[in-house]
Amino acid sequence: MSEPQTRSSGANVGRPAIVGEVLFDVFPDGSQVLGGAPFNVAWHLQGLGLKPLLVTRIGADDPGRRIVSMMEDWGLDTSGVQIDRRHATGQVMVDLEDPSDPKYSIPPEQAFDHLDPKIKINGLFTEPPGLLYHGTLIARGETSREALYRYRSSAAAPVFLDVNLRPPWWNETIVARALLGTRWVKLSGAELIGLGGLSAHTTRHETIRAARSFKNRHALEAVIVTLGAEGAFAVWHEEELEATPTAVVKGGDTVGAGDAFTAAFIAGLLEAWSPETTLTRALDLASLMCAVRGAVIPDRSVYQRLLDEWTIQG
Repeated sequence: MSEPQTRSSGANVGRPAIVGEVLFDVFPDGSQVLGGAPFNVAWHLQGLGLKPLLVTRIGADDPGRRIVSMMEDWGLDTSGVQIDRRHATGQVMVDLEDPSDPKYSIPPEQAFDHLDPKIKINGLFTEPPGLLYHGTLIARGETSREALYRYRSSAAAPVFLDVNLRPPWWNETIVARALLGTRWVKLSGAELIGLGGLSAHTTRHETIRAARSFKNRHALEAVIVTLGAEGAFAVWHEEELEATPTAVVKGGDTVGAGDAFTAAFIAGLLEAWSPETTLTRALDLASLMCAVRGAVIPDRSVYQRLLDEWTIQG
């Protein structure tokens, strides 16, 4: 099947650079699903026809070879994949005791913790990247943290930060450094409450006010907050936007739904969609993700149908 074509005449120039972990999600029944937020985002962007470049590090092992094979089958560019002969390909244990709120256990010292800081990221592109995405987990270890900031500096691209607070692999210093020079930030309502020191019983109005304060404090263009089945809101420049899913799809789990949301949001930034359209379409893809077990959608036709719907909507 041919790849979806989404580029518009008004789209920003440059492919997205996705920096971070790729690993296997290990479920309670022993099944393993390829994942990691940056990998998931790259997968969805490829499904949407945006040809991302994933910069990551895997082990010289069977899981690593499986990752490269799956990336090639999906059409993802593998030129940013680094091979580590000392550390194993990453794993994360997924606890689905509460399917609506999965828990993750991530062992230390995995291949993705050792990104090569000597890599010149611009050398991997024929033109400067249009956007650089990363999460907070890739900054948990000193080696990958320093590599990340060298990549950010050399790419000279606007940064989209995905706040993924995975205890015990974050602290305020890591988050504060990641926020410096960032343009867009996405985080969950719970993460915003945690970073803002708010009560768990904070009202919607108080949460939006906290997002605006967070945006102003860190000189951001937009703060995007996901709220699970309740949808999402964004404080974008001086606007406050809210949206709810057009349909709640049941039958799967919420693993990876936030990454699907992020990918569609990035597509909106690169394609110059309006803020309202970007927020709504991000929820569209997140809702579809909830019908799938695991973290990505392996059927390219799902993306094509969604793109067709968006085209009809205008």
